[in-house]
Amino acid sequence: MARGVPGGYRIWDSKAGRWWGDLYELCPDDLLAELNGGADYAKVTALLRKYRALKR
Repeated sequence: MARGVPGGYRIWDSKAGRWWGDLYELCPDDLLAELNGGADYAKVTALLRKYRALKR
């Protein structure tokens, strides 16, 4: 689940009870749709790599 935090959005892992991944300044819609929908591990991983690469 994605939650708004100061400075952007973070991903909350409800199973582990902690933040997961990077802080995103802009809300990546396709990543949020996958996390809040099917949450397929391979798709989520690919999207996270894509957005990390765009930050650099």
